[in-house]
Amino acid sequence: MSARLDGNIILLEGQCRVEDAEPLLGWLQADSSRVVDLTDAEHLHAAVFQILMALRPPIREGEKDAFVHDWLIPILRVAKSSDTG
Repeated sequence: MSARLDGNIILLEGQCRVEDAEPLLGWLQADSSRVVDLTDAEHLHAAVFQILMALRPPIREGEKDAFVHDWLIPILRVAKSSDTG
């Protein structure tokens, strides 16, 4: 599995597959203050990305994968800012 919980941080690493969506959802529902760390994420399955869009957790971004950094992180930022504004 590419998702793991380390204290208050949810680490998404490598190829995040559909199997990672359920634990991600559970961890975020249990504590909405948890930070999702995308530093080492190389791919996010659509189900994982949809959870991030819906629940809008704090994100720690990374630059390991250009697509995640250049396309997905900005979408998550916009979703987060439109939620608070």
